[in-house]
Amino acid sequence: MAFRLVTLNLNGIRSAARKGFIKWAENGAFDCMGVQELKAQTEDVTGCFDAIAGMHAHFHYADKKGYSGVGLYSRQEPSEVVIGWNNAEFDPEGRWVECRFDKPGRKLSLISCYFPSGSSSEERQAAKFRFLAAMYPYLMQLKAEREFILVGDINIAHHEIDLKNWKGNRKNSGFLPEERAWMTRLLTDGGLVDVFRTLNQQPEQYTWWSARGQAWAKNVGWRIDYHLATPGLAALARRESIYLAERFSDHAPLIIDYDFDL
Repeated sequence: MAFRLVTLNLNGIRSAARKGFIKWAENGAFDCMGVQELKAQTEDVTGCFDAIAGMHAHFHYADKKGYSGVGLYSRQEPSEVVIGWNNAEFDPEGRWVECRFDKPGRKLSLISCYFPSGSSSEERQAAKFRFLAAMYPYLMQLKAEREFILVGDINIAHHEIDLKNWKGNRKNSGFLPEERAWMTRLLTDGGLVDVFRTLNQQPEQYTWWSARGQAWAKNVGWRIDYHLATPGLAALARRESIYLAERFSDHAPLIIDYDFDL
């Protein structure tokens, strides 16, 4: 049975809603939807965005108003919800919501996660490196305990194929050698799978475009949104698509159909 999972950085859930995000989700036949960068708090979401298209959501809000925040929508109620990843520095930024769908003989998690961007300052890049250093062992421990698919804005383009202007971005956040090496380690030694690339090895498959220099019009993009899965679940991926017909954000929705059911 097909399970349709989508991820989208909203760049503000209220802004995305004004641009047609809700109607699109209602027509998408999604079983689960991970969203990032809510830029909203409980009072902004409750009664407006906590249920969309027959899916109920769980959220991790940032302490700071108008900043970060993630959500995970699902048609099926999880057996457990984990908010945050026990990290004193980054949990206040609202970056992790995990829904567990456990039953006898199976432990399975779906996660919406928003990795920090380091593009605004050297301080934020240093914070991003701290996040990556802590996230790797956390994911390894989780992988030892359960199957999972983590969806979200990872803010790293892994290979040259994953961004248009790779030569000009080798010293820029999102394509730094250290960031790319972290991703390589995750997908080799770490044993996780970049699910999209198992299905589509074509160039110019982007999910984010800068607001500068007519990047969208010229398709000068980056692929920084991912489905990262444990091997057993990754092997069940059947179809992928990046939705480009409408724009709700500076990111595009990344949709993958899997051959399993919750």
